Amino acid sequence: MAAMGGMPMPGGWTMSMTWMRMPGQTWPGAAASFLGMWVVMMVAMMLPSLVPMLSRYRQAVARTSERRLGLLTALVGVGYFFVWTVFGMAAFPLGVALAEVEMRQPALARAVPIAVGVVVLIAGALQFTAWKGHHLACCRHIPEHGRTLPTDAGTAWRHGLRLGLHCSRCCAGLIAILLVIGVMDLRAMAVVAAAITVERLAPAGKRVARAIGAVIVGAGLILIARAAGLG
Repeated sequence: MAAMGGMPMPGGWTMSMTWMRMPGQTWPGAAASFLGMWVVMMVAMMLPSLVPMLSRYRQAVARTSERRLGLLTALVGVGYFFVWTVFGMAAFPLGVALAEVEMRQPALARAVPIAVGVVVLIAGALQFTAWKGHHLACCRHIPEHGRTLPTDAGTAWRHGLRLGLHCSRCCAGLIAILLVIGVMDLRAMAVVAAAITVERLAPAGKRVARAIGAVIVGAGLILIARAAGLG
């Protein structure tokens, strides 16, 4: 794990500048900037795993006209990313609060490296839970083979929301890693996006998720050991 917000690890970590206002910027402006960056990042990260789900949706409503099919599919995608937008809206004030605490409390700032390691460790352990397996299965198999769906906008919107909710819960641990390491770290984004895509599309999704979890648990233990001066 290379860096948190572009700052060197360990011993000199600070919260990512993503959470702070630029000079002369208002808090609403900072929130809007973060949200725009967040949406672009989520689209880039989630699109590879979303496309197969949209393809299955199109198969389930294929009886409608091609033009309407395209509109309904787009509406599913909008609903899906709406959920991720809400996720980002919730993450921003939390990130700002943690960044300000770190800046004002040097003693707490020194504990950040260990805290990051603990978050990574918990995220890895989450990969082995039945909760993770349930939401991963929902992401991989909605809609079920042979199932048909109504061809109205309301159903498409709700379908997108359901996909987004399952996906956000399924990816909660992996996204938490990205948030604590630094949402602007392109290497972290690439690794997390690859992990999400592989566990969604690989034939043995649960086994892949657990293998990813084992790697993450190992990384978390290494980060904790280094932060504690043991490595």
